[in-house]
Amino acid sequence: MAKEGVALVLAARPGRAAIAVLAGAVEEHPGASALPVVVADFAALEAAVGEARARGPVVVGWSLSSADFREAARARGNLPSGGEVLHVAGGPHPTADPLGTLKAGFDLVALGEGEHSLPRLLLRVAAGAEPRGPGLAWMREGRLERGPAMPAVDLDAVPPFALRLRRFGPIEITRGCAHACRFCQTTHLHGGRVRHRSARVVERYVRAMAHQGMRDVRFLSPSALAYGSEDGAPNLAALEELLSRAREAAGPAGRLFLGSFPSEVRPEQVTAPALALLRRFVANDHLVLGAQSGSERMLAACRRGHTVEDVRGAVRLALESGFRAKVDLIFGLPGESAGDARETRRLMRELSDLGAEIHGHAFLPLPGTPWQGEPPGALDRETRLEFERLASRGRARGQWRRQEALGQALEASRRGGG
Repeated sequence: MAKEGVALVLAARPGRAAIAVLAGAVEEHPGASALPVVVADFAALEAAVGEARARGPVVVGWSLSSADFREAARARGNLPSGGEVLHVAGGPHPTADPLGTLKAGFDLVALGEGEHSLPRLLLRVAAGAEPRGPGLAWMREGRLERGPAMPAVDLDAVPPFALRLRRFGPIEITRGCAHACRFCQTTHLHGGRVRHRSARVVERYVRAMAHQGMRDVRFLSPSALAYGSEDGAPNLAALEELLSRAREAAGPAGRLFLGSFPSEVRPEQVTAPALALLRRFVANDHLVLGAQSGSERMLAACRRGHTVEDVRGAVRLALESGFRAKVDLIFGLPGESAGDARETRRLMRELSDLGAEIHGHAFLPLPGTPWQGEPPGALDRETRLEFERLASRGRARGQWRRQEALGQALEASRRGGG
């Protein structure tokens, strides 16, 4: 059993579900469960690390997306390191760019899934042993080294959140994606094999949330209607079992959310039976539809696996079934021509006239994706004006301005300028 003087401080960002997952993995690990775990946002990290350091060794855990990385690196620079303070960074960005992460000042990178590697790292630190090991990457004499890969995580064997710490988040029901979209890190982080948390285990954790007075249960999935599927296609029988078990476990006051953030629906999977199933069980009044472009050519280039007509049909069906439709579109995709942008604007107008809301994104060249070396996206003048016109009518929103700036920062970092 680990001695109590070794602490884990998890650096938290709002909405980062991984923090609850990692805290849960430690508190349910048979060897590491006695370790004190502290969750602190970036502003409170210095105080949290200082307090923990006064009692013994500290591991500071960071779970980072590309959007978080620059801010996290600055926060890391304000904290002590060396001796009894060890900084380990995991998540999509460090996994995709371990060398850049280590050069930014982190001591170790947790590659891929952290539910197994983090508790084992903590136990090595507690025992005074060499912290480097399986599932990690580090620098030695200026060169990147990696430990042996860890086995894939069985979602049924690890908790979706930290019950004892009361650190809750969405319940991840599916990990991985069968659709290797060229702009997305999910498949390239977890591989093409899709894993699901069983309905039986989800039911148990929903019941635990209800016992803690938690009313709302949100599910995390890259493809909401593909739960229980091995090839990414809808499996409505498996989805019905999941939702019916969760509905009963949540109790009369409980509410289920699926198909809204942090899960979305692929347009070609939207059918009348699927929507009828959702209407029976979920509380969300809208669906997030991943359209991404109004150009058939760009959808093919992205490897999306659906058509523009699939998007139109999905929006119509969603609206007819009583859901509001929120449609994700990415602007400035690699190779996008003026004609492609014009087709996307045409789709924006058409869908907004039907009653859909457009969610706009600027393309980000995320590390670890096939398009990581492409230039960042930006809205051309006509698209910007069209988006602002729709936004003034309450038909469009999004963080594309922030993403344009982030894309420039990612490119500068890749070129050695950031």
